[in-house]
Amino acid sequence: MSTEKRSYRVGVIEGDGIGPEIVREAVRVLDRAGEKFGFSLDYVPMDLGGCSIEKYGIPLTQETVSQAKSCDAVLMGSIGGDPKTSPWYQLEPSKRPEAGLLGIRKALGLFANLRFSVLYDDLKDACPLRPDIAGEGIDFVILRELTGGLYFGEKRTKTVNGEEVATDVLSYSESEIRRIAVKAFDAAMLRKKRLTLVDKANVLESSRLWRKVVSAMAKDYPEVELDYMYVDNAAMQLVRRPSQFDVILTENMFGDILSDEASMVVGSIGMQPSASLAEGTFGLYEPSHGSAPDIAGQDLANPLATILSAACMLRYSLDEEEAADAIERAVMRVLKQYRTKDLKAEGDGTTLVGTARMGEVVRENLVYRLNDF
Repeated sequence: MSTEKRSYRVGVIEGDGIGPEIVREAVRVLDRAGEKFGFSLDYVPMDLGGCSIEKYGIPLTQETVSQAKSCDAVLMGSIGGDPKTSPWYQLEPSKRPEAGLLGIRKALGLFANLRFSVLYDDLKDACPLRPDIAGEGIDFVILRELTGGLYFGEKRTKTVNGEEVATDVLSYSESEIRRIAVKAFDAAMLRKKRLTLVDKANVLESSRLWRKVVSAMAKDYPEVELDYMYVDNAAMQLVRRPSQFDVILTENMFGDILSDEASMVVGSIGMQPSASLAEGTFGLYEPSHGSAPDIAGQDLANPLATILSAACMLRYSLDEEEAADAIERAVMRVLKQYRTKDLKAEGDGTTLVGTARMGEVVRENLVYRLNDF
């Protein structure tokens, strides 16, 4: 291992709800990894979502965008509050917390979202699927297009014949599809070389374009087995036999829905990391779960998805593969003995811990090589 000290500039968005707690533990794990693997991180605090609304009246400022662009990567906690009680959701949609999230994705060109779904051996009891299904193993990644489709298309509401009519435009170009398909094929080449395109090509013209573009690209990846699945069938297959999937490629809204389903298949959304990537190595890394305002500040939140997201950041943006591997191994070892409330099952023989203690035991188990423990 090189003795040269490497340094990286990392933006940190703690966000709302449990965000500050879980990010705090992830940063501590990153710092421990830096000590062991010879690199340092210069953190740049930034505001987004509800905390930005409180300070500036808007969910995303140009300063935050500029700061993020000056970084090698960004680590984020969670954005938003309780729509039923938070005053943020009395604002018009363009000024709500989630608008800031959509805005920063667009501003930073974060077009590819990767959500990793792995069922750890020690969490099989938390999987809601039958033991024979879970026993086949679950390890797949969903690549979701992140800056196009319905969420970013034209939106309008108008009165027609005396009643309101709402319209959301779903639009994709060949280039938008091609750039994320490249990442999906590349991911498949690094894994089991199986790629499933999920769409609704029997109904949607946009899905038919997805099939046309991806099918043409498959010639450049002869080792990858490409198949197709309608989104309604994919939702069923994720609970019927998730072991059949390796890499799933899909558009924005379908990916949003399927990735949440996938998080529960592996036991808890508190275990699912996420990476949103731009061209090159820049990415924004965050847990897949929400801000959980009902448990914020109570030392109850599971920080593991955020810690695993930090490991993804080391791997995909900072090229610190060994440190990323070490963090992931530490999480696997910790799960043999410790559980946060969302993972704890009665009589499982493990120790119930809070947010801070879970982060601490991950740091304690962070070692260089497999045979170092």
